[in-house]
Amino acid sequence: MDKTIQEKIQSCSGNDGCAPDLNDGKAIVDKVRQVGVGNGYLETPHQVDCSCGETFTMVQFETSCPSCDMTYGVTPCSSHDPSSIKAAGIKY
Repeated sequence: MDKTIQEKIQSCSGNDGCAPDLNDGKAIVDKVRQVGVGNGYLETPHQVDCSCGETFTMVQFETSCPSCDMTYGVTPCSSHDPSSIKAAGIKY
């Protein structure tokens, strides 16, 4: 993993529980964008069942469904748990 991304992930993990509301997909995506880790890679990729019916592999903290462009996000401190991945909106 790129050292700069790794430092940003550690910074995010140390901040206010990662996101203001870990059930709000937009808040999660906003947080990973704010600290600059949206394009960082997850230690463990997860399968996501999108609301459009497509299943895809999420490999970065911010990923869009290849079928419908629904944006999904997960914070570094909760990225080990697939249930922490939340939808933020189409092309969010």
